[in-house]
Amino acid sequence: MTFISLQFLVFFMVVTLWYFRLKNQKGRIWLLLIASCYFYMSFIPEYILILGGTIVVDYFAGMQIEKSEGRSRKMWLILSIIANVGTLAIFKYYNFFIDNIHTGAHFFGKPFSLPLLKMALPIGLSFHTFQAMSYTIEVYRKNQPAERNFLVYALYVMFYPQLVAGPIERPQNVLPQLKEFSPYNWDNVKEGLARMLWGFFKKVVIADRLAMVVERTYGHTAESSSLALFIGAAFYSFQIYCDFSGYSDIALGAARVMNIRLMENFKQPYLSASMGEFWSRWHVSLSSWFRDYLYIPMGGNRKGEWRRKFNVLVVFLLSGLWHGANWTFVVWGLLHGLLVILLTRKLPMQAKGKLYKAASVVVTFVLVTFLWIFFRSPNIHVACDYIRQVLTFRNGSNYLEMNHAEFAFSILMIGVMMCREKYAPRFLITSNSMFYFFVFFMAVVCYYFGVFKENQFIYFQF
Repeated sequence: MTFISLQFLVFFMVVTLWYFRLKNQKGRIWLLLIASCYFYMSFIPEYILILGGTIVVDYFAGMQIEKSEGRSRKMWLILSIIANVGTLAIFKYYNFFIDNIHTGAHFFGKPFSLPLLKMALPIGLSFHTFQAMSYTIEVYRKNQPAERNFLVYALYVMFYPQLVAGPIERPQNVLPQLKEFSPYNWDNVKEGLARMLWGFFKKVVIADRLAMVVERTYGHTAESSSLALFIGAAFYSFQIYCDFSGYSDIALGAARVMNIRLMENFKQPYLSASMGEFWSRWHVSLSSWFRDYLYIPMGGNRKGEWRRKFNVLVVFLLSGLWHGANWTFVVWGLLHGLLVILLTRKLPMQAKGKLYKAASVVVTFVLVTFLWIFFRSPNIHVACDYIRQVLTFRNGSNYLEMNHAEFAFSILMIGVMMCREKYAPRFLITSNSMFYFFVFFMAVVCYYFGVFKENQFIYFQF
């Protein structure tokens, strides 16, 4: 069940209407937990047992951490981290590491063989793992009391709107909201539904339309011109943004309808004037997670310039690996880390004009676009070949799987999306008439101009 399916729309309406009919918070918690389990089981049912196992471990670990002191306290935290990271390592990285060990052993003429595991990656496991670890770490730091109600804790890590692709929430934000009974609020309903529609628009009208060009250029690199390849790469930048931020909009909107406010995950990242600024605006819940739980504990920028650079590289290396068990993600992360280190500097006052800022935004977007090529490609060889053919400025086919009118429409929709998010980032629809018009208009646009090919959200694979 994906957010862009008819099944989800029915599911959302039933759950939300039932949610507001319940007159006590305990009933609402039961409802949302059962609904969240059903939502997750609609993908691969048996994998609910994996999440259930880690939930039990973290729940009891949190209580033991709170009442323990000294070494015992740390051991319970380590147990929780091992359970979460170990589960992620087995399902996501075992085959990757074993395959690379096989390759290395073959290269040095040393026969070595371990069996590979034939199993699918549980959907959204990386998101679930990091959210679960944030809970036990915050309890260990005494920033969050251990949650005594098992159902509330289970719902914190299973809440269906952000279960499979974030945002990666902190317990301080979500747990108090789950325990507070909030009456029906029409303003929140309007805000939430409007945001959900905006997310649908970004996904089906922009992202899935651009996907046709992206698939064409990445599937026919050899015969495509440099111009067509660059357009394909640029379109992928907007495809992945509209796909991922569209999911976040739907998740935040669905939660807002039920009076729950989740953290913002995107802040107009393609308006960034530097690589460092880009990462303060892109996938904010993940970048802030690495900052708070890895970069700062490693010393951050408190132990000298060289240590700071090392810490940045480690964070971006692990950030790349978090995205997938492939060397393309590792290279993507390391290159981002290198650019953050090399291109972060204080500007003189005379360099802070509008022209310089505009040029910096363009340069940053181009750099990010070229790095997305590694993210999108199946292996490093394909990525390097794609970049090489873009930079050789060679002739070839300019066929992009869409005619001139569709191409112009795609550019127009990207422009509309960028302008709306820059100048009207919040969904404050005060009047009922404006809300009904917005709902009708967006529904018509999505129906007539959307591309419905049952494309999964890109970040579901992580």
